[in-house]
Amino acid sequence: MQALEGKKNSKAAVTEKAVEKECARYTREQILESRRFRGQRDLICALLEDGKRYSMAEVDRLVNGYLKGKVM
Repeated sequence: MQALEGKKNSKAAVTEKAVEKECARYTREQILESRRFRGQRDLICALLEDGKRYSMAEVDRLVNGYLKGKVM
């Protein structure tokens, strides 16, 4: 019984860490320096406001929204 509780607690800890990691917020400068967005630095610079903090999910959403936008 305790072994099952230990597994449940470890799964909860992993989930909590994932939520904490996703909730981390970064400045535009930090995102520009990251390897993840190395090929999109010009786009990041244009889309993100200076002095504002963004989660990685927000940045992904902004970049993907821009890239999937219609060309006029």
